[in-house]
Amino acid sequence: MTIPVFFGLEGLTLSDQERGFFKDVKPAGFILFARNISTVEQVKALCADLSAYAPGPTPAILIDQEGGRVRRLKPPLVHAHPPARPLGLLYERDPAAALEGAKLHGQLIGAELADLGISVDCLPVLDLLFPETHNIIGDRAFSADPEVVAALGDAVIAGLTDSGVVPVIKHIPGHGRAKADSHLELPVVKASKAELMETDFVPFKMLSNAPMAMTAHILYTALDEMDCATHSAHIIDTIIRGHMGFDGLLMSDDLSMKALGGEMGARALKAIQAGCDIALHCNGDMAEMEAIAKALSPISDTSKQRLEKAMHPALKAPQSVDMDALFAARSSLLEGLA
Repeated sequence: MTIPVFFGLEGLTLSDQERGFFKDVKPAGFILFARNISTVEQVKALCADLSAYAPGPTPAILIDQEGGRVRRLKPPLVHAHPPARPLGLLYERDPAAALEGAKLHGQLIGAELADLGISVDCLPVLDLLFPETHNIIGDRAFSADPEVVAALGDAVIAGLTDSGVVPVIKHIPGHGRAKADSHLELPVVKASKAELMETDFVPFKMLSNAPMAMTAHILYTALDEMDCATHSAHIIDTIIRGHMGFDGLLMSDDLSMKALGGEMGARALKAIQAGCDIALHCNGDMAEMEAIAKALSPISDTSKQRLEKAMHPALKAPQSVDMDALFAARSSLLEGLA
């Protein structure tokens, strides 16, 4: 019986201990990081290996491959990709060209991932770019304009989907106002509910038909004075599922980030009880993974259905593309906008 967690792993290959553990606990999927990546052949072999330990005809194998600073795969394994911000700058000058560039961005990254056996990309970032936005987001954001962010995010989603890769919108309900890095501490956002609904929430509401979303480890005092979004049943039910209308697979951000407190199993259980379909744990620490597996019950029928539905884009054959031509076309569009 599958448990509602995506796990990371320690190295370039599965250890005997990991094989036994994953066989016993049956996680819903996996996430890869730079420590898991060496060569094209190695990544393909690892993804094929992981497929035996996760459910579905195309198991969920995730990665954060945005471009810019956030890239687990680097040249020469893949092309160098820019961050989101240049696409937002291009939109200010030529919206049609920016939308074309955003779709190309998704297609290029998606085609590279699909070729390796990676089925899910934690992209696009739908957080808004405010003057106070912490650099942990920074140029990962397209724009300060919610509708521009939604339009470019939608184009990236279309490109990823054309390549047979499942997109993940993040960080729902919005990380842009955070003045701290949630990897290191809990950010607190004090904007009013009305202000959030008019700005931060808009891109997520506009793209609420996305197959997957990742939560923000942020305390929004106007919404829940006690719990961050990942652990807030009120935010997940009323804002994410209610106001935004998102009914796809909702995963937590990484449980091992310092924004969350408490023992690792308790962190995972609280995320699931609050309404996340999947708890995400990235660092591959076996003791922490064992604690999480012990704390969680089998995945609910609703979450299982959401996972199966979310993985549909990865079931279709990706479009055949000329990677060099697409890369040249995107580079031409973004010339001078670094």
